[in-house]
Amino acid sequence: MSLVCAISNEVPEHPCVSPVSNQVFDRRLIEKYIAENGTDPMNGQPLSEEQLVDIKVSHPIRPKAPSATSIPAILKSLQDEWDAVMLHSFTLRQQLQTTRQELSHALYQHDAACRVIARLTKEVTAAREALATLKPQAGLVTPQALPASQPSAAGAGGEPMEISEQVGMTAEIIQKLQDKATILTTERKRRGKTVPEELVRSEDLGKYRQVASHAGLHSASVPGILSLDLCPSDTNKVLTGGADKNVVVFDKNEEQIVATLKGHTKKVTSVIYHPSQSVVFSASPDATIRVWSVTAGNCVQVVRAHEASVTGLSLHATGDYLLSSSEDQYWAFSDIQTGRVLTKVTDESAGCALTCAQFHPDGLIFGTGTADSQIKIWDLKERTNVANFPGHSGPVTSIAFSENGYYLATGAQDSSLKLWDLRKLKNFKTITLDNNYEVKSLVFDQSGTYLAVGGSDIRVYICKQWSEVLNFTDHTGLVTGVAFGENAQFLTSAGMDRSLKFYSM
Repeated sequence: MSLVCAISNEVPEHPCVSPVSNQVFDRRLIEKYIAENGTDPMNGQPLSEEQLVDIKVSHPIRPKAPSATSIPAILKSLQDEWDAVMLHSFTLRQQLQTTRQELSHALYQHDAACRVIARLTKEVTAAREALATLKPQAGLVTPQALPASQPSAAGAGGEPMEISEQVGMTAEIIQKLQDKATILTTERKRRGKTVPEELVRSEDLGKYRQVASHAGLHSASVPGILSLDLCPSDTNKVLTGGADKNVVVFDKNEEQIVATLKGHTKKVTSVIYHPSQSVVFSASPDATIRVWSVTAGNCVQVVRAHEASVTGLSLHATGDYLLSSSEDQYWAFSDIQTGRVLTKVTDESAGCALTCAQFHPDGLIFGTGTADSQIKIWDLKERTNVANFPGHSGPVTSIAFSENGYYLATGAQDSSLKLWDLRKLKNFKTITLDNNYEVKSLVFDQSGTYLAVGGSDIRVYICKQWSEVLNFTDHTGLVTGVAFGENAQFLTSAGMDRSLKFYSM
């Protein structure tokens, strides 16, 4: 007697019988069926594995199926398998096509959403800028802001800016500037001529070498870092402005970008880090000065002081006012809290674009460089040109006041570096650089002991002797900015090769 499985119609390897239908099954197959359905396959009655009764047979060897013994049967089996594979492949192709259509639709929706978000973001930014611009201007021409002797803007028939200049530079502001200058002068006299003990000695400075280089701060599509500054209270925070229109805050210790600030419509040529707040400033040929919050990562104020490219920025020692110079021939003094332009002055007799600007450490005078080789010294309180330093034969590219308050260093496109004594109003030293050397940046360290020059390469001079103690040629492009770390513990530089480099022992 041969047993046949009611499911497979083949001889079972482990036969068993169902007490529900009294049919014989291969245990392997019936267990799978019960696991899926829980019923007898023949009559649909409930059935469990425990109810199955094993059948003992004398010949457990499973014979080959008769259908597998002939060639036509084998060919028929292969044909059936091929047909099944083709049907499965067709089903997969249909599913793939459907999935592709769904993915394409989802990508289209995502792209449309991104476009809407970008447009809304742009509109919000434009609205914020317009609001920031309207706020300061609203207070410039109100009748209440005018003194009794001053006619209204409409009655004067002149520009409201002229009225705002007269109103803005109030006696209160002038007194604030004077008080700060008195404090700074007293501190300088107290320090005397002593050099800080922590300051790096010249023989150690001469051993400096490049210790780090970072090239990923700004976009590679528009290469070049155009400006550089360090946070005075934490010189590990580095600020750069690039040709890619972005302002970047970089942490030297963590070796990572803290913030990338976007908003300028043209390259960023000047940057300043506030000494006590998490605030930075930037200027651009788009004729705007922007005040940024580093922690929030956005622009909090737009100062529109000029009609042409802004060429120079300098922060007053109070930390509340900005000096700016421009190709429109004006220098401006602005309140960074309100964005108001407090005063705006030009030398009508010169009629020449200003190329740079820098406050004296005391903050009551400042210097500007011009495109016709002049260095002009201005009295901020009186808003008058009090001294001129001729001598360069090319546009002035950079100026820097020493912390001692006596020296002024200037560089121009005549491949020379000039040192001026503000007490005697004369040039006491001229350093002739290599032919075609381009001076792009000048900076004294905080003690006034060293002077760094950035341009075709990097050079560091020790003051008084004016001898060269360092020369770096690591940059592959023009060096546009140099800065000293605290007590000259390190030197940093940025250039047109898009790299930010650090030098130390």
